[in-house]
Amino acid sequence: MVTKRIRVYGIVQGVGFRPTVSRYAAAAGISGSVANRGSYVEILAQGGEEALSSFLKNLEEEPPKRAVILKMEARELSDAPLYSDFQIIESEKTAGEIFISPDIAICEDCRRELFDPKDRRYLHPFINCTSCGPRMTILDALPYDRERTSMKEFPMCPACAAEYHDPGSRRYDAQPVACHSCGPVYYLLGRKERGHEAIAKTRKVIREGGVAAVKGIGGFHLVCDAENPAAVELLRRRKNRPMKPFAVMARDLAAAERECFVSPEAAEILDGHQKPILLLQKRGEGRVAEAAAPDNPNLGILLPYAPIHLLLFSYDDGLSMPDYLIVTSGNISGAPICRDDAEAEEELGGLCDVILSHNRRIRIRADDTVMALYEGAPYMIRRSRGYAPLPIRLPERFDAPVLAMGGELKNSFCIGKGGMFYLSPYIGDLTDLRTEEALRETIGRFSGLLEAEPEMVAADLHPRYRSLALAEETGLPLIGIQHHYAHILSCMAENECAERVVGLSFDGSGYGTDGTVWGGEILLADYAGFERKARMEPFLLAGGDAAAREGWRAAVAMLYGLYKDRDRVLALSESLGLAGPVKAGTILGMAERGVNCVSCSSMGRLFDAVSAVLGLRLSSTFEGEASMALEFAAEEYAERREPGRAGCSFSLKGREGEKAGLSFAEEEEMGGSGLSSAEKKERGAAGVSCAEPGGTGEAGASSTEMSDLPTSQLFHAIVRRRLAGEETGKLAFIFHEELAELAAEAAAKIGEAAGVRIAALSGGCFQNRLLLELTEKKLKKAGFYVLRHRLLPPNDGGIALGQAAAAAYRSRAK
Repeated sequence: MVTKRIRVYGIVQGVGFRPTVSRYAAAAGISGSVANRGSYVEILAQGGEEALSSFLKNLEEEPPKRAVILKMEARELSDAPLYSDFQIIESEKTAGEIFISPDIAICEDCRRELFDPKDRRYLHPFINCTSCGPRMTILDALPYDRERTSMKEFPMCPACAAEYHDPGSRRYDAQPVACHSCGPVYYLLGRKERGHEAIAKTRKVIREGGVAAVKGIGGFHLVCDAENPAAVELLRRRKNRPMKPFAVMARDLAAAERECFVSPEAAEILDGHQKPILLLQKRGEGRVAEAAAPDNPNLGILLPYAPIHLLLFSYDDGLSMPDYLIVTSGNISGAPICRDDAEAEEELGGLCDVILSHNRRIRIRADDTVMALYEGAPYMIRRSRGYAPLPIRLPERFDAPVLAMGGELKNSFCIGKGGMFYLSPYIGDLTDLRTEEALRETIGRFSGLLEAEPEMVAADLHPRYRSLALAEETGLPLIGIQHHYAHILSCMAENECAERVVGLSFDGSGYGTDGTVWGGEILLADYAGFERKARMEPFLLAGGDAAAREGWRAAVAMLYGLYKDRDRVLALSESLGLAGPVKAGTILGMAERGVNCVSCSSMGRLFDAVSAVLGLRLSSTFEGEASMALEFAAEEYAERREPGRAGCSFSLKGREGEKAGLSFAEEEEMGGSGLSSAEKKERGAAGVSCAEPGGTGEAGASSTEMSDLPTSQLFHAIVRRRLAGEETGKLAFIFHEELAELAAEAAAKIGEAAGVRIAALSGGCFQNRLLLELTEKKLKKAGFYVLRHRLLPPNDGGIALGQAAAAAYRSRAK
């Protein structure tokens, strides 16, 4: 007899790993035990060599469906006692790398039982098994066992207990197991209906055009009939959300395919065990109301992932429900998703007609994950349910645990421990006090779960950001990390890159080491620090915070920067439909006096300005609206140039190296730019350089010579061609093409001078997949190996990883 101690690391808790081990042991005739140790599963396996070999082969080749084995260690023990059987034994805590399973969408077996009238869990809204159900959102502590989850409040009935202890059952050791007799229950807040009646009433409200708040796995959703334009508009009015797209839940994959182009890759993601919201191109003439995603060629589609979602579509109450429901986060805009009855009553009571809640506590909020497809693969927009808090492994290990506070908007934080860095689920915008409280609480809960006591904290440099103030609250040694540097490091970390890169960091804004607003940066960066080598040509942005919402302000300011002629700018502003003399004159007055102005190299504001000039959006009702309109116009033009692009998951085939039809030489032939040679030089045409001040309180910044991308010339060319009557979509595409060309050319010069052939793309502007593809192709043509995001958002939702990595490397350097 041989005895081996086997340790298995990865996603091995909450996925039915121990029951699977027990079944394989029985099949191979192995004695011993299996136990959760918090950071791994430990197996003591005793048997003959052949039996052990068969047992290990099964474990490696056919682990549980939802498990991810990252590492397996086996060691022979010489002094082990003889075991008479194989047991699942009491879990214990041990130190080491920790993996917390995300929540898992309902599996096909449970779905089949849910609608089987002969099954004792027929229409049970909390049905689950070892392959599906809540995990992270109900977890109090590790190891993952029922008594350390919110299910400890629901003792199992004899029938459920029998399944739980039966190695032959799908619910063997399934911690959230329950049934109608012993499990949680749904009820309507402020009303008498419970259970079946509560669900039936909620369906009736939705069917009749009302709005329901429904508590699911990670929080509440606001739900209405997506096929009913009046219902969708009602929700928009109540939530004060005039244009931002709503997510649409389709009854099943066939319904999703009727409404959108669904590639095989998209179908696999939609119907997988994470079930995120996936942005897909509309087919047109569908049943979903246009108000669900107005002026948008795409629809955010997801499939039912919790039993209650399936019951909203199909129930035994005689009602015929639509195939599509609006399912949007149950919160006030910018606040965290509501998770309990008190929050729902306070925040959602005025937004809905009925609140369907349940009595299983949500320990950690988890909003829905949002992703797009790029080249047939996932491209993350918001990382949350189903993906967080899966860790990212850095190339090296670090002794001191670190906490990174993340961004001011789209906040998620990161805890780094050893070589593992855990990014939290999406939390919200820190401009809301409720989000601050949620951030504090979730940091505390994660620190406990991960057994990590941070010894330092990393935060953005912006002196007025709440993330910085919250970091200071901790009393830990504080390391300030420049915003765009953190973006690039997040991309490097996700791609396991430890080499120096040319980083293109394009977004709306970030506090620079010189006290100005950055946002169109090309950095030479590694974990030790960065040099700012190029930037979008800066302009004076007037109007304070309003300028981030009203793109016409940026457009008027850029026109003034070009001409320095008040009368000419006022006339142009009126001709372009930007603003009348009074509103435009106010901006010019600020610029002339230097009041309420800031020097800005924000790529996001450039997109807003061009969107305004082209008459697409003068202002935005949600972040990125104007930039999205510009992208959609360009993509629509590209589709007309290359028919058949619809549903191809973004692949601009056959256009590599093709010019969009704009050159600055041609622009001069059209009548000149209106700028003298001296003015062009003053305003930073290509190749102009200036000294950049060194950072203060910044991790790794250094002084360097810096060049400006000639974006004012690009903007001016777009203005002139717009005034000449050229097509909006064509100019939108030209803008993307030429901007990508300018960025790639600058990156190539920087890379050649530094001997660096790796480029990294990050920042919210690279949510624009057209800009991403054009830039990536041009960089590859220039000889770069290009890093980009995949399962981490390029926007501020992923920035905490870069902050944590920078702080960890800096602490070790000390």
